[in-house]
Amino acid sequence: MISQNIELLFNEHLSPDNHAASDYFGLIKKLVDLKNNALPNSAEFREASEAIVRTYGLVEDEILTNTNPPTKQVSFGTSGWRGTIGKDFSLHSVGQVAQAIVAMYRDLDQDNSLAQALGVNTFAEVQQRGAVVGFDNRFGGNLLAQRVIEVLTTNGITVHYAHEATTGTLSAATLIVQAAFSVNLTPSHNPLEYAGFKFNAADAGPAATEITSRITENARKLIGEGKSPELNPDPTLVKQCDALGCWQELMAKGVSLHGLDYAKIIAAFNAASDCVVAVDCVHGASRVHMRSLFGNKPSKRLILLRDQPDPTFGGVAPEPSSPNMRQVLSTLQSRPEPFKLGVIIDPDADRIRFSDGFLEIDMNLFGGMAFHYLHEKKGKHGLVAKTVATSNFANAIAKGLHEEIFEPKVGFKEFKPVIGKALVCFEESDGISVIGHTPEKDAYIGLILALDMILTMKKNLGDYLNEIQAEYGYYYPGRGGVEVSQQGQSLLDTLAKLEKYAPGVVIDVGGEPKKITEVLTIDGRKMILEDNSWLMIRPSGTEPKVRFYFEARTEAGKEGLLAAAKAMLKEIGLL
Repeated sequence: MISQNIELLFNEHLSPDNHAASDYFGLIKKLVDLKNNALPNSAEFREASEAIVRTYGLVEDEILTNTNPPTKQVSFGTSGWRGTIGKDFSLHSVGQVAQAIVAMYRDLDQDNSLAQALGVNTFAEVQQRGAVVGFDNRFGGNLLAQRVIEVLTTNGITVHYAHEATTGTLSAATLIVQAAFSVNLTPSHNPLEYAGFKFNAADAGPAATEITSRITENARKLIGEGKSPELNPDPTLVKQCDALGCWQELMAKGVSLHGLDYAKIIAAFNAASDCVVAVDCVHGASRVHMRSLFGNKPSKRLILLRDQPDPTFGGVAPEPSSPNMRQVLSTLQSRPEPFKLGVIIDPDADRIRFSDGFLEIDMNLFGGMAFHYLHEKKGKHGLVAKTVATSNFANAIAKGLHEEIFEPKVGFKEFKPVIGKALVCFEESDGISVIGHTPEKDAYIGLILALDMILTMKKNLGDYLNEIQAEYGYYYPGRGGVEVSQQGQSLLDTLAKLEKYAPGVVIDVGGEPKKITEVLTIDGRKMILEDNSWLMIRPSGTEPKVRFYFEARTEAGKEGLLAAAKAMLKEIGLL
């Protein structure tokens, strides 16, 4: 019966000998559902698994042979270029984008306007310093990385090849080997059908807008002309790179700044019979490092979940989320150790979420905890940096500690002005870094920081959070969004009508009048109310949607803020 179902699915989604007309990932998703609904080791399970492998074989052929332009125009944003595997990401298109990056660097010899942002002055310097190249667990990542390497070495650029690695370790490697730039083939937390191309310049952080704009311009020109780079790769220019080893070296170099002695923390965990750690890798790149990160010592107190390679992610959305935290929670609740740390990490390990087995703690709250810990327990002094859509919990802590707050718009690259000054940089979407570490968000530093908190204070994260909240107040962040009929400039023009909600205006929140005391407009419109609750409205940059971020002072108050945001959109004619 299942064989017939599989053949029906193949007939429904595939067009023989026509990659462009075939919906490979629609098919893979349905096959994953069949597999998940079958008993392990059953004939049905085996046949569904074999069908998935068979379909990925077709995807691989599309990656290798597709010479059509990407179905969606190449666009480099904060996190690089993303698109569908095979349809957008093929050897042909990835080679063109890699050549677009080479062209940008070659132009330095005639026009050095980007030299400061890139951190290099000449193309010869780029060739000598080279590039770090890696990929995450996405299907075809190794093939795409090889094409990037072929383009770079054809142009005389040394390559430090890290193979499958994480965003944080590749960033660390860029700093340690002093590379000119890095390329990471990853779409981060996007669904299974996506590939991605992330570019970082010599500072190892997310590229500035003027750089990503130039790459986009060059790539579109090459693709529009139908030009494919001529390849004459030089394998002697390829050096093997231990990205995790570079990360460990960077941790040791930064200990005087952040106070996190990585080697001692891991040794303390291995000696602590009363502490257990559960890490859900969600089949991503962190699985290749995790045991090494903990010293490669056999331990029943280090529990790895979903640590097998699986480009389908078992059919789940591969991101830190409440549904995905369930395995971590149930695992920790069954353990006898009094001190428990659970984390879930996305595929390229630039996002992380925490639990103590009872309480889920996202970055809205953990970022404030991290700042408090480094300041009060490690004796470090400095400002805290958080994106404007992130909880004001950290703001309250910083004010109480008489430290400054840097609050830019959404995007980790916005922290560039305070890298090396801020004790902690974090954002609402579960990304974090600390002083003396990478300028890129990194799940591993979050994991080590949380582990040090528990081992040093002999407290679970929830207990530490309660202690800080009792002193600085309770904050309950949330988010939402709605689809609207407008997009682009017309949407921005309509949202401009929100200017009427200025300081001093009283709005209804859950049946209670509340006065707006402050308005921040650095990214959408964030309206802070008299009780320090707030709501923020900003347009999506890619879709006809308006996103809401809000924070109440009680759990029940979140509904009133969400309703108030929707009422504002209705009043200006968007709903």
